[in-house]
Amino acid sequence: MVMEHSLSFTSSPPSEQCTRFNLRTFRWMQTMVFAVEEINRDDKLLPNITLGYKIYDSCSTPHQALKAAMELVGHERSSGVKGETQREGGCRGTVPAVIGDGGSTQSLVVARLLGVFHVPQVSYFSSCACLSDKKDFPAFLRTMPSDFFQVDALVQLVKHFGWTWVGVIAGDDAYGLGGANIFVNKVGKLGVCVALHEVIPKNRAQTTISSIVSKIRSSGARVILVFAVQQDAAALFGEALRAGLTGIQWLASEAWSTAGVLSTPRKQRHILQGSMGFAIRRAHIPGLQDFLLRLHPSSRNAPTDPFLIPFWEEVFQCSLAARAEGQEQTIEGKPPCSGTEELRSVRNIYSDVSQLRISYNVYKAVYAFVHALKAMRFCVKGNGPFPLQACADPDHIEPWQLLHYIKSVKYLNSFGDETKFDENGDPAAMYDLVNWQLRQDGEMEFVTIGKFDEMTAGGKQELQIQEHMIVWNGNQTEIPLSVCSSICPPGTRQAIRPNFPICCYDCVVCTAGWISNQTDAIECVECLPEFWSNVERTACIPKQVEFLSYNSTIGITLMAISITGSLCTCAVAFVFSFHRVTPIVRANNSELSFLVLFSLTLCFLCSLSFIGQPSEWSCMLRHTAFGITSVLCISCILGKTIVVLMAFKATLPNSNLIKWFGPAKQKAIIAFCTLIQVIICTVWLVVAPPTPRQVMAHKSAVVIFLCDKGSLIAFSLVLGYIGLLACICLVLAFLARKLPDNFNEARLITFSMLIFCAVWIAFVPAYISSPGKYSTVTEVFAILASSYGLLGCIFAPKCYMILMKPEKNTWKHLMSKAAAGKF
Repeated sequence: MVMEHSLSFTSSPPSEQCTRFNLRTFRWMQTMVFAVEEINRDDKLLPNITLGYKIYDSCSTPHQALKAAMELVGHERSSGVKGETQREGGCRGTVPAVIGDGGSTQSLVVARLLGVFHVPQVSYFSSCACLSDKKDFPAFLRTMPSDFFQVDALVQLVKHFGWTWVGVIAGDDAYGLGGANIFVNKVGKLGVCVALHEVIPKNRAQTTISSIVSKIRSSGARVILVFAVQQDAAALFGEALRAGLTGIQWLASEAWSTAGVLSTPRKQRHILQGSMGFAIRRAHIPGLQDFLLRLHPSSRNAPTDPFLIPFWEEVFQCSLAARAEGQEQTIEGKPPCSGTEELRSVRNIYSDVSQLRISYNVYKAVYAFVHALKAMRFCVKGNGPFPLQACADPDHIEPWQLLHYIKSVKYLNSFGDETKFDENGDPAAMYDLVNWQLRQDGEMEFVTIGKFDEMTAGGKQELQIQEHMIVWNGNQTEIPLSVCSSICPPGTRQAIRPNFPICCYDCVVCTAGWISNQTDAIECVECLPEFWSNVERTACIPKQVEFLSYNSTIGITLMAISITGSLCTCAVAFVFSFHRVTPIVRANNSELSFLVLFSLTLCFLCSLSFIGQPSEWSCMLRHTAFGITSVLCISCILGKTIVVLMAFKATLPNSNLIKWFGPAKQKAIIAFCTLIQVIICTVWLVVAPPTPRQVMAHKSAVVIFLCDKGSLIAFSLVLGYIGLLACICLVLAFLARKLPDNFNEARLITFSMLIFCAVWIAFVPAYISSPGKYSTVTEVFAILASSYGLLGCIFAPKCYMILMKPEKNTWKHLMSKAAAGKF
């Protein structure tokens, strides 16, 4: 960072000074120095050539990086190879070559300038996808994979764990903004919604960052991607710690995925525990740790190293100047250094070589230049890459010539890794998936739990994860759930909320007849006509077959009423039989009375055929049996009515009607009337008999099992004929209503026919409007009601007289009442 000054614009501004010494980037610089010295000791790699370097400090700011680059290209081209690191490093020689810058924002301005002069630049940490554009950055290459591949890995990670509601926090620079935008676009194509997309300002104002933390808390997202450099991430996590934000699964971009400095504050470790991110492949560089620990202010190269003193004071939090001047402490409160400090006694990010990832990139960048120089040196004339197959002059190498060779670099290093650049100057992308886990001693450990390869043997990107090794935020072992809406269980479907992202929905229960057998179903599936959804709406089950069964309450009730009616009828028949010689029984034509009772018994019993599962025989029997027995009953009552009416008409002078209505004629009338119904039923059974049929209503959970009438005309004729006989009987009984009371059975028949006709007139609309099995119930009820009406109106008064008033069951009483005109 650069210390900012208040400018008066009345005098020259003071020189800028870098602040906040970064141990991590200082290790990167030392790695470059280590690689250069290692190469210079190798007599076989570049014999008779010694590499040099010059270090520039960009202070992680674009204008300081540009200043260093302008100074670089402005110098007279003399000897050496040049590079730059975050505390940027470089070497100068015959042709300048730059290693750096670290940040993408700094590399953008440097690459534009160096591209004009075709000065080759290899960055070890700039991952912005924008730098792959060779029109704008023709001389830029890197050993750091492009963010395109990192974002692909992050997108596959989000998809793998089923997170559909994620937040994105970006740094306010080319790296953060570019990477975050690519991520948002790619996850959107997978149906993942972004809960929030915020930017960490470079001034890191607390109010702005506090607002970001508040939005994270209110968004409901459990997974947050922080695509920023470690300084911006540190500002965010510091505010999250102050605000008490917990329970967040942080996803790290490569820039801070292994930045141990973020976990240095012990309290901050708990909110970062379980964090997960992709880091480039690491390597163990032999001898590097000893090289890093060699530094000491008393060493012979200390006076020429401008970074050694601030480094030493940062590590040990002491002041070398105070020691030299004999002060007890500095203005900042730092004590003087004792001179006995040893780097080996301190454990920090500088001396930790367990996560050599960016350092390894620096190491590979130096060797890439060396192999390019080697290829130039061993070029054979007549077979060179330049016009006329010429080779470059080793003593006067032009920058564009070195750029050509470095683009073609392809070698295997001592670790077995291949280094090469594609047409965009990018290396092959290979990442480790790291998980931040707290050890028992309280230190943070970066555990590799998977990997991502840009290209596998099958030619596809592949993400491999060892889930059993993962420790999630809060020391949990279960995958955190990050969704806008809860998972819709089977039996429900997603219903998108208006004016909300597609990931925000309500779970709506499938309508009856529809199911969903998976979680988060987009829509329900309709069951086939013969199936219906179960209660949970998760499976289609066969529809329940509905008919008037003997086991149902209403079936048992009707059966009991039917049997009771038949027993009552038999009881009446028994009473009439026992008192068959009494005047009342004999006066009421006992033969017809017994025939009526017999037909009524059949009417009561035939209603039982309407109960139970329909079959071919039961369907044919129920309607025909009812039709015939009803007609037989009405015919007998009609015969009784005619006999009563004709008996009194025959008493008139000169009347001989009685001889036409004797017992034989009565039987003939009954037989004839019944025969007509038999013929109708026979034709019905032959032409279009009733058959069992299943009615599958579209929006019903039951299959109605009923008897199809076969012929509606035949069914109407059966009922119509019964109605016709009942009406004739009613008219004749009405005409005989004024006969003497003792013999006025017509009055009772009139009442019975009125009830009979009323029941069947009411039956028609009730039958039509009754659904399913209730139409059968209506029909059975009509049969029983009309039968009870006939039994009660015609025979109940007679039984009462026979059983309760036996003194009136005499010829003398009947004749005396007849003479008085009373009953």
